[in-house]
Amino acid sequence: MLTPCYNSYAFSLYNGDSLTLIDQLDNNSLDLVFADPPYFLSSGRKMDIAGRTVYFEKGAWDRCRSTEEIDNFNSKWIRAVRAKMKQDATIWISGTFHNIFSIERILVDNGFRIINLVSWQKSNPHEITDGQHLTFSTEMLIWARKSLRGRHCYNHNLMVQLNGGKPLTDVWKIPTPGSWERKCGWHPTQKPLQLLYKIILASTHKGDTILDPFAGGCTTGIAANLLGRKFIGIDQSLDYLSYGIRRKQEIEDPIVADKYLKKMSENPEEVTIMVNHCRKSLKDKMIETGICYLRAGDSKGSLCITPGFERLSYVLLHTNGEDCQLFKLKSKGRFNIWTKETLEKYGFEPSHAPYYIVLRFDNTKPIPCKQLPNLKESGNTYIAKIKPLSDFIRI
Repeated sequence: MLTPCYNSYAFSLYNGDSLTLIDQLDNNSLDLVFADPPYFLSSGRKMDIAGRTVYFEKGAWDRCRSTEEIDNFNSKWIRAVRAKMKQDATIWISGTFHNIFSIERILVDNGFRIINLVSWQKSNPHEITDGQHLTFSTEMLIWARKSLRGRHCYNHNLMVQLNGGKPLTDVWKIPTPGSWERKCGWHPTQKPLQLLYKIILASTHKGDTILDPFAGGCTTGIAANLLGRKFIGIDQSLDYLSYGIRRKQEIEDPIVADKYLKKMSENPEEVTIMVNHCRKSLKDKMIETGICYLRAGDSKGSLCITPGFERLSYVLLHTNGEDCQLFKLKSKGRFNIWTKETLEKYGFEPSHAPYYIVLRFDNTKPIPCKQLPNLKESGNTYIAKIKPLSDFIRI
């Protein structure tokens, strides 16, 4: 009988050889597999990066192998996980040029249908200064479906919302793990929680079961649990699994869990919402005309644009934190400066300043607010502010 080395609610870890342990899982039980297998790039060579010498050596498990050895390894574990996946399940596999071409061939040979090849562009790569290489700033992610025909889980509408109303592309700009993700320990190939957040949101439903056959520090499991999914992790290193256990125990504190969920959902390119309080009669007039306006100051002042304005895609109108109505702007990150007299031509009665920031929105298609943060913030309730879209849609 398969016995976990650690078992908490929706979080089970197994220590040992992945191939042996995968075979003992129930067939057709997995909704998603995320695998970060060895890239086989450790060679002991050195390179000058950011003014320091870095040795490419992560451990025996990552040592360079022949093409035949790499293909043999990938064939064994991919065949093993395929038998445990549900018919409509999908798999994500990360890699670089060292292993990704082998993985693609083997997936196709074993009956998988490739859905996408995603480029993870690291927004903060270490610059290489040896004069012989371009800076390595991307890793590849293959997303594949078990069945050649049929449908798989892709939460298209949610990802479109998070992407500012546009379909998600196959290039994702995400930073490498921050210090807040490494408080409990260290793993040499740790993936950022933001990456797993995006993968899990895109391709699973709440309550689904996710396997990571090379779990390491259990980033997949932390993201899965924070998003309400079940996790099974396997790794041959008990030290790395112990790191994962410490991370799991850390998020059992609801305050820490909420903090991590907010941080991993942060997206420097996420679209934003202008949240604007106005009295009911003015709000009705704004909706009637499709015009939202804010004071811009007087002619002797200057206009300071808040960071995030360039990603502004929605406007949320409310009255004292209630009766909220959300609309999409006609132009992302764009606004006009109108005079008081121009607004008066549209039936408004502005009286606080000679100049106003004007946002034009589509008043024919109100968007349901499925989730609302507390907008009643004492005096701040009445101050216009820019918020991320994820604060207002249900994850």
